[in-house]
Amino acid sequence: MSVVDAQSAQAEQALLVRMLPAIDLTGERFFAFCQQNPDLRIERTAEGDIAVMAPTGGETSARNARLVAEVIRWADEEGSGVAFDSAVGFELPDGAVRSPDVSWVRRDRLARLSSGEKQRFLPLCPDFVIELCSPSDSLVAIERKMEEYRAHGTRLGWLIDPAHMRVTVYHRDGVVEQHDQPATIAGDPVLPGFVLSLSSIWDPPF
Repeated sequence: MSVVDAQSAQAEQALLVRMLPAIDLTGERFFAFCQQNPDLRIERTAEGDIAVMAPTGGETSARNARLVAEVIRWADEEGSGVAFDSAVGFELPDGAVRSPDVSWVRRDRLARLSSGEKQRFLPLCPDFVIELCSPSDSLVAIERKMEEYRAHGTRLGWLIDPAHMRVTVYHRDGVVEQHDQPATIAGDPVLPGFVLSLSSIWDPPF
């Protein structure tokens, strides 16, 4: 890795701030903290630690934008759920607040939320998530996050690793499948009819 690549990778790493027992942010206070820092992408772990995510590199951002666009296009046509980008926060049952790169939630679940809940971190775990590996990401950390989603009710999860042209699929029943260099990946039956072409993810976006 060149000096420039090393500096870029370091810039993309998350900053983990240990909070407990010194500071215990309630859900309301953590939401307010995030609102006061709108330029930062912030997550909270189940242990109460705060992870500040730095901006990604250009290639990762372009790939993620394409993933969001593909899921939104399908969701708008299919109609049974709503797609979200990485700016959303989901408050999981264990107190963690996570922001998947791409996510989708059934409309019938969203309809149960109050108007106030819809304006804050959504108090549920999405039905479907995508996490996209960037060059500096810890694969172990992202795999742990995928298991966290699954444990809290995510029915389908895709961990996409462009560097190795690999997609790891997480199913609700605990089955994990690894696909090396797939041309496409299908979301049935959780995402009826959704097939993601991966050629634009594997190839450099510019």
